[in-house]
Amino acid sequence: MRGRVIQSTGSWYEVLLDNGASISCRLKGRFRLEDKKLTNPVAVGDVVEVDADQEGSSVITEIGKRQNYLVRESPQKKEHTHIIASNIDQVVVIATLHQPRTSTGFIDRVLFMAEVYGIPGYVVFNKCDLYDEEEMDQLMEYGGMYLEAGYPAFHTSATTGEHLAKLKSLLQNKTTLLTGHSGVGKSSLINALQPELNVRVGDISAYHEKGQHTTTFARMFPLAFGGFIVDTPGIKEFGMVHVTAEEAGHYFPEIRERMEHCKFNNCVHYNEKECAIREAVETGHMSGRRYLSYLSIYEELQAKKPW
Repeated sequence: MRGRVIQSTGSWYEVLLDNGASISCRLKGRFRLEDKKLTNPVAVGDVVEVDADQEGSSVITEIGKRQNYLVRESPQKKEHTHIIASNIDQVVVIATLHQPRTSTGFIDRVLFMAEVYGIPGYVVFNKCDLYDEEEMDQLMEYGGMYLEAGYPAFHTSATTGEHLAKLKSLLQNKTTLLTGHSGVGKSSLINALQPELNVRVGDISAYHEKGQHTTTFARMFPLAFGGFIVDTPGIKEFGMVHVTAEEAGHYFPEIRERMEHCKFNNCVHYNEKECAIREAVETGHMSGRRYLSYLSIYEELQAKKPW
C-alpha cells in the first residue's frame, strides 16, 4: 500500500493512504541505520510503502525519493540533522504588523531557508482589518519590498474575508509549509477557508511552543479543496545547516542578480570596496531592510562551526 506520512511522534507514523484511509505505522528497523547523522529517517510529507508484519501491524517498508526537504539542527545531538518535512511545493509565511509584531528579519529568515532548499516563498500579511491608515501604508511598503525582491506578497483578514479567495487559490492542490509567530492567525485563516477542519485557534504552531523540550515534528493537514498544510515548529528552531557565510548572498534573489557586478569575485558584500550590493542599497535600488537581514544571517553563519 502506498501513502503519505502526515504525522510523526518519533516511533509511530500516521500515513494517509492513496485510498483515503489513515493508518498508524511503525518503521522497519533497517532504515534507522542508513544515515547516522540523521535523527529521523522518515519525515512528514514522505511518500512511503506500507505493509503488514508477522504480527499484523502496519509497517513502513520503503521511503520514496524526496523532491526536497527542510532540515534543522538536532537539539539533542550536535552535528546531527533532523528533517522537518519533505516534498514541499511552497513556503508561506504569515505575518502581522502587531498583535503580535512580525519583524522583517523573521520574514527574511523564512524566505532565506526556503531559498536554501529550493522552495518558492510567499508572504501573507494577516489581520489587515485591525490596521489604521498609517499601518496600511507601512504594510504596502513592506509588500512592495518583497515584490521587488521577487516574492509575491498580499494581505488578508480572516475576520472580513479580504483576499481569502486569493489565499485559497495559492494553497489549492499544493503542499504548503505554513509558518509564522503564534498568534498571527494561521488557525483562523485555515478555519475561514475550511470550517469543517475545525482547527482550534492556537493549535497551529502553538502546539509546538509548550516549553523547551517540546516536539519538533511537523503535522500535515489535508485540505478539502486540494492540497495540504504543513505546520512546523517555530522558524528559529530550524537553524541553518549545510550553508556557509560565503554562500549566503546566493539565497537573496536581489543580491544574487547583482553580485556579478561586484569588483571582486569573492565579494561577500560586507565591507568590500566597489561592491554592487552596497552601492544598490546606498542609491535606493535595493532595500536597506533586506540588506540588514542579509548581514545578520551572514554574521550568524560566520560564527558557526563549519559542517
